[in-house]
Amino acid sequence: MKTLICKAPGEFEYADIALPELPDNYSLLQIKRIGICGTDLHAYEGTQPFFNYPRILGHELAAEVVQTQADSGFTVGEAVTISPYFYCGKCIACRMGKPNCCASINVFGVHIDGGMKEFVAVPTYSLIHGQGLNFDELALVEPLAIGAHGVRRAAVTEGEFVLVLGAGPIGLGTMEFARIAGGKVIALDINDQRLQFCKDRLGVAHTINALAPDVLDQLKTITNGDMPTVVIDCTGNLKAINNAFQYMAHGARFVLIGLQKNEIVFSHPEFHKREATLMSSRNATSVDFDHVVASMKKGLVNPTNYITHRVAFDDVKANFASWLDPKTGVIKAMVEMG
Repeated sequence: MKTLICKAPGEFEYADIALPELPDNYSLLQIKRIGICGTDLHAYEGTQPFFNYPRILGHELAAEVVQTQADSGFTVGEAVTISPYFYCGKCIACRMGKPNCCASINVFGVHIDGGMKEFVAVPTYSLIHGQGLNFDELALVEPLAIGAHGVRRAAVTEGEFVLVLGAGPIGLGTMEFARIAGGKVIALDINDQRLQFCKDRLGVAHTINALAPDVLDQLKTITNGDMPTVVIDCTGNLKAINNAFQYMAHGARFVLIGLQKNEIVFSHPEFHKREATLMSSRNATSVDFDHVVASMKKGLVNPTNYITHRVAFDDVKANFASWLDPKTGVIKAMVEMG
């Protein structure tokens, strides 16, 4: 079967490999869609933490079941997506009901080879019923679940201001689920085109360019002098994260969905006097996946808003580098298989 391998940063190669073996309690899937996410782009750039090469990328997947166990609850031919966070089930995190941060987690397409190939074998426990969603929608469940998990970590409540840093796909999904939770969303980004997208496609009322000299003043005006009670970073940019500590209201929560390699630096007195809360948000859980699917089915989220580019699998290598260029206006590139 055909696959696409990231041999090293900036280097892709198509190859013909054998069909995957099917261990006990695994299911065989035929890939139909692959969403390209920031993790894939950062891996191609060589800036993704927890990463080794060569690697087959791809974890935002929509697929059709080809083979599964008789008692799996899934049927051959069924449309599915997957939760790509393969966990041990035994460590302290798993025992606490947090398999999303399993001590020995293997994220499909990050720690182990992923879905940029015609067929994959995955643990049956990772399958998620399609429930009538189409392949485009199913490929977007996982990235939206990342944002849904971050919003749940923040415990967003009705009427509070939620500042989301970064208007990429993860940030946009975070804005959506902050809105669904009742938050009043403020989008912060350095790209005016993406900020306009937030207004036009997602109905975000408040947008700020992070390069403006009066970001603090704009936030004070929007929040009636209070500042946001929830700040969520979706940039993974060190400067953006460090700057955002000054954007918090007293008593605020700061959630880091974005990930970068270096140390975070902030003023302890400023943080302490706010009695602020800092937390990370890693991956997502089944609760978040269920919330995303239910929100899609209710029409609360229109996942096709995010798809700006489409490409056939055979053309991914030729187009991939262009998706790193903000001038292309890419929000979500969708790879079509078959």
